[in-house]
Amino acid sequence: METDLESASLPIHAPPRPRRARMGLFVVLLVTANFVWAGQLSAVKYMDAHLGPFAIAFLPFFFVTPLMIPLLAWSRRKNPPAPAPTAGDWTAFTVAGLAQLVCQLGMNWGPLKADPSSCGILYLLVPVFTAVFASVLLAERITLLRVGCLAIGLGGALYISMQDFHAESYLKSEYFLGNMLMIAGCAGAAFYNVYCKGLMRKFNERDILIYSYITATPASLPVLLWMEPDAFSRLAHMTGWVPWTAFAFNVLLVYGISMLMLFYVLQFLPVTIVLASTYLIPVFGVFLGRMLFHDRLTVNKIVGGLVVLLATVLIMKYDAAAAEPAATDGA
Repeated sequence: METDLESASLPIHAPPRPRRARMGLFVVLLVTANFVWAGQLSAVKYMDAHLGPFAIAFLPFFFVTPLMIPLLAWSRRKNPPAPAPTAGDWTAFTVAGLAQLVCQLGMNWGPLKADPSSCGILYLLVPVFTAVFASVLLAERITLLRVGCLAIGLGGALYISMQDFHAESYLKSEYFLGNMLMIAGCAGAAFYNVYCKGLMRKFNERDILIYSYITATPASLPVLLWMEPDAFSRLAHMTGWVPWTAFAFNVLLVYGISMLMLFYVLQFLPVTIVLASTYLIPVFGVFLGRMLFHDRLTVNKIVGGLVVLLATVLIMKYDAAAAEPAATDGA
């Protein structure tokens, strides 16, 4: 059965035309979301002694999905003409939900096995994977400006971790599994965002997020009970405000609010532009490491952070015009 990603070229839910006046809001939302995602690495560390990697990755779905269902009901009441999902649509949402599971498992488990600096570097693969998936699934063009900004951002992020990059070997046995998990998580994140961008031809971006969570939640249960059958029991017996705060951070901010921010911006801008903002994650990771773990803030980290920020601002400011004709053509 044909999914909506493969359906007719005339979209039912046409993306709104982006306005330059909104670019400031888009920047704020993306910066905030990336700050939250950078904080996820610290939250994982705080939960590691209490929960297993599958519990850390999958249990938040069982809390955030029920919280989002009333939002879906409100959205349906506000827009009665919105199409109800068909069997083919649910197939597409299941694909998106499985991609979300891969993303969260890799990005929550990887940092527990690998060196944090390695994970910061590997996180930079998200825009690379995004460009590949976007060109295949959405036929988005890769302009010279986008390539240039991605290269600038990659260079700045690598400069931040230059010493660690030279010091660590990704093929060391103690880091190899974590690095492979992080790469899988990056690929899952990129595929999920690009695939859901395609579903916006028919559905509201917020509804797509919730529908994908509705499919991801039950799909994660058999794997969770198989790999960690005591996951719910360990969560119920978890003590201390620090791990509970970290868990709530994951549920409400990482899986909830930050994703709503991302999907709001995705309806206006090409996914390759939006995911270029993930170059901010290593920058925020440096500052969070300084604040939480007293990491030393070196000159190369400051300079590299400024270069990453420059690349993000350039691609958000000057590539917005390229998004407007694309949105207008689909109207």
